[in-house]
Amino acid sequence: MQQLHASRRGLLFGAAAVSAGAFLTGCTSNESDDDKPAANDQPAAADKPGKPVTIGYAGPQADHGWLNAVNDQAKKRAEKYSEITMEITEGSNDTAQQIGQIETLINKKVDVLVILPADGKALTQIGLKAMRAGIPVINLDRIFNSPQAYRCWVGGDNYGMGLNAAHYIGEKLKDKSDAKVIELAGIDNLELTQQRTKGFDDGLKNYPNIKKVARQAAEFTVESGQAKMAQLLQAQSTFDALWNHDDDQGVGALRAIEQAGRDDFLMVGGAGALSAFQAIKADSGVLKATVLYPPTMAASAIDLARALGQGKGIGGLAEFEIPSTVTCYSAVVDKENVDQYMSTGFK
Repeated sequence: MQQLHASRRGLLFGAAAVSAGAFLTGCTSNESDDDKPAANDQPAAADKPGKPVTIGYAGPQADHGWLNAVNDQAKKRAEKYSEITMEITEGSNDTAQQIGQIETLINKKVDVLVILPADGKALTQIGLKAMRAGIPVINLDRIFNSPQAYRCWVGGDNYGMGLNAAHYIGEKLKDKSDAKVIELAGIDNLELTQQRTKGFDDGLKNYPNIKKVARQAAEFTVESGQAKMAQLLQAQSTFDALWNHDDDQGVGALRAIEQAGRDDFLMVGGAGALSAFQAIKADSGVLKATVLYPPTMAASAIDLARALGQGKGIGGLAEFEIPSTVTCYSAVVDKENVDQYMSTGFK
């Protein structure tokens, strides 16, 4: 969602996406006797206070369930550490206002900044200003135009979402001849939507028995999901699977499906909303899985900011420093593993 969420809203390693933040904190060394970095196999002591760190957190306005969850994840993660002080801005989708909020954090001389910009391109200069002022920046999700504007980028994998959705559907339909799938995409002019579609199309190439027969673009809203899904259902009398890019618009899509009385296909969602997890667990409808774009990436960003502020690396890696990029894995959540992810679902 490097740009997706630039319009409305917008990482966990491998299938254990839920525990990526736990991995980062559990592997950030806080032993203060000799201050060895994690690369020296120093025992992890994530629950023990380390060097005090003030983290400035600047996110956009929480006008979407995913963004609200991102803010909550960051705040809750910081509360775990007694040595962390958080300076949190109100949040804004107005780029000028957010720049002003970040200017204030720079003037307060926070130790590290975590920034989820309303618009990555528009806020690149303020990221550069912070870095030049000696305040390292963790760039969350929507990426700045220049790698010089951040010390570490943490974000999701939109291409991977589409790819994993295709693999899940492909494995379910691999033994069916002439299988048909349809796609309910997000906002078409966003790069993230284009990446999700490309990943989906590339993944389907592994299954020559499956053909994508229709695609509609919605707008990441319940209303648009319902309207566009109704159009797809009218145009396609039969198909075997649906991939919907976004669980919020999926609420509307499911309404349209119920109104049409259709239950002859399987549906895969996207992002990881609590409502989707609950429907998957109940297993009483067409929704069988969702592909994550986890808001827990914000918790991981706080863990990385803490490590950076304390001059630590990450256990399990040979390097003395935190990575420059962390791309979260787009895990597939279905009935088999939904309980593991339930606590991370956003409303």
